[in-house]
This record gives sequence, structure tokens and C-alpha cells, in this order.
Amino acid sequence: MAFIDYYKILGLDKKASDKDIKSAYRKLARKYHPDLNPNDAEANKKFQQLNEANEVLSDPEKRKKYDQYGENWQHGEAYEQQARQQQQSRQQSYGGAQGFDFEGFGGAGAGGEDFSDFFQSMFGGAGGGSRSGGGRSRAGYRGQDYNAELKLNLRDVIETQKQTITVNGKNLRITIPAGVENGQTIKISGHGGPGVNGGPAGDLFIAFSVANDPKFKRNGNDLQSTVKIDLYTAVLGGEITADTLTGKVKLKVPAETQNGTKVKLKGKGMPVYKKEGQFGDLYLTYEVEIPTNLTDKQKALFEELAKS
Repeated sequence: MAFIDYYKILGLDKKASDKDIKSAYRKLARKYHPDLNPNDAEANKKFQQLNEANEVLSDPEKRKKYDQYGENWQHGEAYEQQARQQQQSRQQSYGGAQGFDFEGFGGAGAGGEDFSDFFQSMFGGAGGGSRSGGGRSRAGYRGQDYNAELKLNLRDVIETQKQTITVNGKNLRITIPAGVENGQTIKISGHGGPGVNGGPAGDLFIAFSVANDPKFKRNGNDLQSTVKIDLYTAVLGGEITADTLTGKVKLKVPAETQNGTKVKLKGKGMPVYKKEGQFGDLYLTYEVEIPTNLTDKQKALFEELAKS
């Protein structure tokens, strides 16, 4: 069995960070996953090698031994133990002990396998079953994670609701919590790609794309909106009707209200995610409309008012 360079398998060098290893593995695992490459033996082999490389390099202790001992890294502990025993023997006998036979712990296999016997034995690839006739069971690998996007309107997330989505040809009924935000992602365990050789299924990650309402702009749990009032109401005061996401409300406008005045409607914003009964606030900005198409009499009244 030829030595497999785990760094080369992932397209990295020994200076790669843990983040680099994780990123490279995810990218390549998606590319060579059996679900995306059915009946492709080469892709399946590559996928197995990627899992082996990730299993070793993502573990700090295994990676340390791999970097230190190379292709025989899996025998590192045995080597160190044997060396200690030889040292103790020399100290006791003041004589030279027999040389340590490193190859005695195993070297290149004769089976022509494409990934290491050590990895198979440690993670289930060769253990547990019979080896009669040279047959070997393969390790089980976790299935691929799936990513989906669900587009919603702001009014869709006012209340908790259930919705059926189709993922990989299968219908899945999910619960959408009230107050979910744009870009937020939830994980549904076990609903990704099927595992390989009895391995666990991957997970499903759903990203929510929540569009702003034409009338309301969202800012966290709060909402912002603009309400137009006529000049006469702004000057003299009065009562208006304003929209909220859950219906209309009546508001009293004080006399001499200025353009751009803001008012807060407590508890009329978005529901707080996974906090039953809690809501943000709604902030309304008054926009005073200047009258147009005035009659001559109306213009004269304004002129008289301006002179006073």
C-alpha cells in the first residue's frame, strides 16, 4: 500500500490552519460525494481518502503524530514505548540492546488498498467482520449536508406557522418560528444526504430570506413606517388612522405637529424570536403634505395668514 499524503489529498501544505483543513474538506467532500457522483468509482475512492485525511488532520493529537512520523505515524506510540523500554534495558544491563525493528509494526500492505489499513481498523473499515477470502467491510461515512433557501415576506413571520418544502425530491413539513430574521439559518438534523455504508445522514440547513414589506422597514425587532398627514391636521391637530402589521390603529395628532415628528407604538413591532408574548416597537414618522391645486379663495386665506 502506497503512502497517502493527507495534505496533498486536501490540496494543502503542512502550514495549513485548522480552518483551512475544515474548509478544504467541506469543499472537496461536496464535489466527490457519492450522491453527486453515482456509479463513479474514482469519485467514491477520492471521497474515502478525503474522509481519512480529514479524520487525521482535524484531530490535533493525530496530526501531531502524522507530522512527526509521516507514513508510520500510527505506530508512533509503540515506537516511543519500545524506545523507552530499550533505554531502561541499557541502563540496567549497561549493554547494547538489539536494534529496534520499526518495520515489525507494519509497513506497506500487500492488499493494494487505496486508503490505509490503520484508518480502516481504527474507524471500522476493516474491523468487526470476517476477513475470509480477503474481503473487508468499508467504514460508514456521514452523509452530505444540504442547504436550502426559503423566501418569505415580512408578514409571513408575524406568527409561527408550518410550511411544507421539497428537498431532494422529498416533502418535509417544517415549523417557521415567529420573528425569524432575514439571513437566519436553522438546522434540521438528519434530513441531509443519506450516509454511506450505514453512516449517519447529514443535516439540512435552511436559510430564510425575509423581504421587507413595502410599507414597513425592519430593524431587528422594531419596525419603521411613514404616515402622511395633511397640513390642516398638522397645524390644528386631529385624529388619524395608521396601519400596523396586525391592523389599523387610531392616533391623536397634537396641534402644531412638525414635519418629521416621530411617535412610538409600544409592542406593535415584530415578535421576538422564540420569546412568546414579547414584541418590538413600531416607530411612525409623520410626513406633512403641502396642499396643491388651491383655489383663489384658499390662496387668499394663506396670504392673509402670512401677513398676520
